[in-house]
Amino acid sequence: MATAKVVYQGQLRTQATHLASGNEITTDAPVDNHGKGQAFSPTDLVTSALGSCLMTIMGIKAESLGVDLTGMHAEVTKIMATSPRRIAEIHVSMHMPSTIDATHRQQLEAVALACPVSQSLHPETKQHIQFHYDT
Repeated sequence: MATAKVVYQGQLRTQATHLASGNEITTDAPVDNHGKGQAFSPTDLVTSALGSCLMTIMGIKAESLGVDLTGMHAEVTKIMATSPRRIAEIHVSMHMPSTIDATHRQQLEAVALACPVSQSLHPETKQHIQFHYDT
């Protein structure tokens, strides 16, 4: 069964519908690649998916540890290569609650770094993931 239906709307814009929930995401080509930059670009979604996956995997582990991750957030930056045009680097700054103890920090970071999106990216795509305990 399909996960999503993606429809090209013209003018370098797509509409993706998650079939199980009906949720929708619009993408637009970035300004530096002939687009309007009025929505996430497809590569923005890939890099954002890495941040979301890190948090989801840590959330699953945190529940089993009884750790509260309320307030956790990520800042994601992508760096594009030009020849061929692709995501060259992804920088993720994970901002974590400062109340997490050292043992739990180590466990959460270990599971995060093995998240499915991270493992699915091309090996030449550099991933720089930093954990900051400041929230």
